[in-house]
Amino acid sequence: MSTPGFSPKNAPATVRIDAWLWAIRAYKTRSAATAACRAGHVKLNDKPAKAAQTVVPGDTVRVRQPGYDRILEVRWLIAKRVGAEAASHCFTDHTPARPTATELGLPRRDRGAGRPTKKDRREMERLRGGH
Repeated sequence: MSTPGFSPKNAPATVRIDAWLWAIRAYKTRSAATAACRAGHVKLNDKPAKAAQTVVPGDTVRVRQPGYDRILEVRWLIAKRVGAEAASHCFTDHTPARPTATELGLPRRDRGAGRPTKKDRREMERLRGGH
C-alpha cells in the first residue's frame, strides 16, 4: 500500500517512539514527544515507554492527552514528518469515542444564558455530588 509522501519500501528498519509520535503528528515537536515519554504519558504495549525505545508494526501505543487517552496501533514505521493524510496511514486509531456532557449526566447551559442563578448553582452542586 502506498500513500502520498510515504512508501513502505523507504520505511526505516527501526524508529524511536518519540520520533514516530512526532512524525505521525501526535505531538507538535519531537522534544514535546520526548518530554511526554519522560513524564510517563506514553505507554508502549501497556508499559511505560522511554523516548529511545523502538517501535515495530503491530505495537500498541497509548498516549495520554488532556481529558482522554489515545490508543494507536503502529501500521508503518516512519521517521520523518509528512503531511497529515500520509501520517494517518501509518497508524490505526483505536481510541474509544469520548462521552458528551449530556451522556455523563452533566447539566448543560445554553451559550449566552448568563450567570447561573442561586437555584441553578444548587442544582449543579447536587448533581456533582456536593451538599
